[in-house]
Amino acid sequence: MSETSNTSDTTQKALSEIQALMLRNLELHQTVAQTEREMCDIERTHTKISEDLLSHAGQSNVLALKQTGMAQERTALTREQTRLSTRSSELANIRTDMGRERTTLANQRTDLAVVRTDMARGRTSMAGQRTDLARARTQLADRRTNWAERRTDLSVKRTDMATERNTLAERRTDLSNKRTSLATGRNLLAETRTNLSHQRTELAVGRTALAFIRTGLALFVLGLTLYRYFGLSWWSVLDGALVLVSLVMLASGGKAYRSASKRISELKAELARIQAGAPQA
Repeated sequence: MSETSNTSDTTQKALSEIQALMLRNLELHQTVAQTEREMCDIERTHTKISEDLLSHAGQSNVLALKQTGMAQERTALTREQTRLSTRSSELANIRTDMGRERTTLANQRTDLAVVRTDMARGRTSMAGQRTDLARARTQLADRRTNWAERRTDLSVKRTDMATERNTLAERRTDLSNKRTSLATGRNLLAETRTNLSHQRTELAVGRTALAFIRTGLALFVLGLTLYRYFGLSWWSVLDGALVLVSLVMLASGGKAYRSASKRISELKAELARIQAGAPQA
């Protein structure tokens, strides 16, 4: 844009100078025409004077005076011709300068034409670039449309996958609930099994206590039998020891049996509570 404005300013200046030179040339042509008319008038005057000299050849004094005047007039005419010649030389120089200026202006016009041609080529290249950009923009728009369609397809697929995921999540929730129920049942079964194991342990303890009681009774009976058989003797110490041991065994076995019975009752109550709190299948 700056080069175009500079070129326009240069063209305006050149046109202004050309107009000024044309006005000056017109003035010079008018001056030359006026000078030529004056020369024609002088030549007519000279012709008239010559005719007067031929017609009045007898009047020498008058003619001498007239010749003197004519000589003076001729001198003035010569001076005027010299001045006109000088003016003609100046006009010729002015014409030469105008020719040079015309040549300069022609060169400037040529340069302007070259610049205009370069600008036209630049505009043509810019138009081609603009066309290429338009094609590229069209291709980008097509690609963007394709990407939008693909994104829409992906959105549809994502929606379907989300629906499937929700369905799977619901199924997983149901399975989790079932697993929780099964885990609760398994925990109840484990607690029941643990309770039964404790009951079995307590029953084993009870059986051991009963075995102690049975063994104590057997020893007690054995001690009494030996006492009745041998009577009061040194063997009575052994009989007393057997009786004491049997009494201790009876006491410890009875205590253990009562503890085991109480513990079994508690475990049965706990088992009933566990079975009462079990979920219905």
